[in-house]
Amino acid sequence: QVQLVESGGGLVQPGGSLRLSCAASGFIFRITVITWYRQAPGKERDLVARVSTDGITSYADSVKGRFTISRDNAKNTAYLQMSSLKPEDTAVYYCGTRWNSKDYWGQGTQVTVSS
Repeated sequence: QVQLVESGGGLVQPGGSLRLSCAASGFIFRITVITWYRQAPGKERDLVARVSTDGITSYADSVKGRFTISRDNAKNTAYLQMSSLKPEDTAVYYCGTRWNSKDYWGQGTQVTVSS
């Protein structure tokens, strides 16, 4: 079955960096769009970044210039490199994809930006 497993979250100080990973299985990774979302307490889940099947990327305005999304089709893994982190980046981060007309997300990984 389709599985997405996020990892790499943690506690980081403002201005710090983290790299999140999204390990995928159960579908043909290289032909799907991968999206990172985040959800802060009491807020809706928001799109953070997206990478197409041919590597074209797009970002939410709030993370442009600070976050970089990438994918390694050989490893069935997507990444989100986050730099210059701010307290407002604190959230649970999820990766998602759409396969056979159905949306899938992982369990999420917590990112906390605090001094």
